[in-house]
Amino acid sequence: MARSREHEYDVTVRWTGNSGAGTAGYRGYGRDNEVAATGKPVTIPGSADPAFVGDPERWNPEELLVASLSQCHMLSYLALCSLQRIVVTSYEDRAHGTMRETPGGGGQFTDVLLAPVVTVAEESMVKAATELHEKAHEICFVASSVNFPVRNAPTVAVAGSPDQP
Repeated sequence: MARSREHEYDVTVRWTGNSGAGTAGYRGYGRDNEVAATGKPVTIPGSADPAFVGDPERWNPEELLVASLSQCHMLSYLALCSLQRIVVTSYEDRAHGTMRETPGGGGQFTDVLLAPVVTVAEESMVKAATELHEKAHEICFVASSVNFPVRNAPTVAVAGSPDQP
């Protein structure tokens, strides 16, 4: 019987948008923040979505959620491919998330579409490489933790073939 394990993750989110008056007025404070973790080489510059008075040049939480889903799927998928001896030579996902605002100031994601474009070393690997996306979705920790659909629309091509994206 498999043993249950727990993992913990600590991050620090620091608001850096106080221009001197704090949150005295809705438009008077910046949404800028920094996301950091002990031992990580980079601090991620964050803000709100521009629709909510944020800085469009900084990452917002909604983008980070979509990125987390995409990254988790990719890492799960690459591990599965490696274990099945499917040689992936490139992987790029242009993930898209949709969030709907609700009356009263809230909202929620309605879905995320992952659209990975994968290149494998040989034609004989294409079928299994395509099928492994479903298993990767099943074992992705982040996708298993959200309450909205995460769909996959993968494309798999063979390295050096004319139809390679």
